[in-house]
Amino acid sequence: MGRLDGRRVLMIIACRDFRDEEYDHPRKALESEGAQVTVAASTTAPATGMRGMTVTPDTRLQDVRAGDWDAIVFVGGSGAGEYWDDATAHALAKAAHAAGRVLGAICIAPVTLARAGLLTGRRATAWPDCLAELVRAGARVADAPVVRDGALVTANGPDAAASFGAALVEAIAASPARR
Repeated sequence: MGRLDGRRVLMIIACRDFRDEEYDHPRKALESEGAQVTVAASTTAPATGMRGMTVTPDTRLQDVRAGDWDAIVFVGGSGAGEYWDDATAHALAKAAHAAGRVLGAICIAPVTLARAGLLTGRRATAWPDCLAELVRAGARVADAPVVRDGALVTANGPDAAASFGAALVEAIAASPARR
């Protein structure tokens, strides 16, 4: 049995230009520990990664509820800016945070959490070009590839994708399961 058996994780990818490694490495880490991973995007049409990976989302972002997931993970890549100002993404992240769920974001995706108002006073990291955005949102930016602040896990880019996956596993294993 894996440490995450029975746990459900929603991974949110951009329709175009998600970062392949930032999706693939965490997904493999989560599934290897028994988590059930579902992929959401703004459409269920096949999504294409920056390096050519194709993923067909299981559901549309607007059709999911935060209470159905033990964790919600925003995947980075240049296309992740699609969710920076997306009201649906913000509402989902806020509801997950309010319910004490694990929230993850890698590369430029932590900007979505920052703009949703969820990083104020929290330790976080992101792709170097996005750190000023986190600071403006009140985050305490840490100079590390992966940062965990309670149920919040952030990472700075594709080189940290495997470590990000491991940190997500740890955070989910340490959090209460959804009811």
